[in-house]
Amino acid sequence: MSALVYNFDTCPDRNGYGSLKWDKYKGRDILPLWVADMDFTTAPEILDALQKRLDHGIFGYTIPYEAPIEAVLNYLQRQHGYSAQASWLNFLPGLVPAINLCCHAFTSKTDSVMTATPVYAPFLTAPDYAGRELIKVPLCLQGETWTLDFDAMEAAIKPNTKIFVLCSPHNPVAHVYTRAELTQLADFCEKHDLILISDEIHCDLVFDDQAKHIVTATLNDRIAARTVTLMAPSKTYNLPGLACAFSIIEDSKLRLQFQKTIRGIITEVNCFGYAGCEAAYNHGEPWRQALLKYLRGNYELTYNFIQQQLPGITFRPMEATYLAWFDVSRLELDKPIKFFEDHGVGLTDGAPFDGKEHVRLNFGCPRSRLLEGLEKMASALKQR
Repeated sequence: MSALVYNFDTCPDRNGYGSLKWDKYKGRDILPLWVADMDFTTAPEILDALQKRLDHGIFGYTIPYEAPIEAVLNYLQRQHGYSAQASWLNFLPGLVPAINLCCHAFTSKTDSVMTATPVYAPFLTAPDYAGRELIKVPLCLQGETWTLDFDAMEAAIKPNTKIFVLCSPHNPVAHVYTRAELTQLADFCEKHDLILISDEIHCDLVFDDQAKHIVTATLNDRIAARTVTLMAPSKTYNLPGLACAFSIIEDSKLRLQFQKTIRGIITEVNCFGYAGCEAAYNHGEPWRQALLKYLRGNYELTYNFIQQQLPGITFRPMEATYLAWFDVSRLELDKPIKFFEDHGVGLTDGAPFDGKEHVRLNFGCPRSRLLEGLEKMASALKQR
């Protein structure tokens, strides 16, 4: 199916629908380019499946059933070469609660949790919410690429460290970890007897032809036995409102620990979540390929615009996601987010990611809207 079949250049008006992204600036002349929520209508194949489910007319409690389970297993094998089993899956209403519950399931009050920053903010809040110590290890630069700093990780780890939480691909720096990087991390986890929580929600948004996502648990049997893989179709197919995600836990002991912890806390996934997940993985690939092509164009527009018209912003090359990470330290802005909001652009503050003097821009939107936002940013800086 040709990419021309799908339209990413226009989208419906999102005002009045309770959109977190748009209602944040309700009544204000600010273009929202912040939270990880694309402004694209999802794949028509998914819309058809949701309509079919709606037409059934009964929306009772829904347990995992054969069709979405098979869709997930086939997708994992087809897309990532991962031969998973149905018994390894736990369907969840989201990955943020899953990360929080992992801190409870696999650590005690006296334990610590390690992660690499800057990183998606819930990675940093989850240990605190659970009353666990957080160990933050900054990523390091190799050339223009952010990667894990293993020397710093070795220096920071403690005897009470029990889990490492990985974001792969890494939000917000948009790096796709190589096999060598992941193997070194696997060795680190094995050496220190850590459980690896591998959040791979952005794994199908790799737009760089030279990069390939590797599911961490596929490296070898040893790392698979200590890994909790977290995935969802929500970021790729713009379905976060359907609240359907899943964990893959091969080790029966870890799986039982997790299942005991979530019991009575995690509710059933709703029927539309399952229907959307099934359709996305069974029929969404042509749309995904068209999306990746469009996102690559938006990324190139953003990168070139920053280089040519906003030289005070450092924007390093990215390989995946639709979330651009800008270093604005050279601009010497007292409050970067407020500055850009005052000039009509809503961005994500980097501080909660442990990225002070950074902002994040969501380019998962029609190109004309993206260009409007970039031009507002350029205008703002010219008016200083």
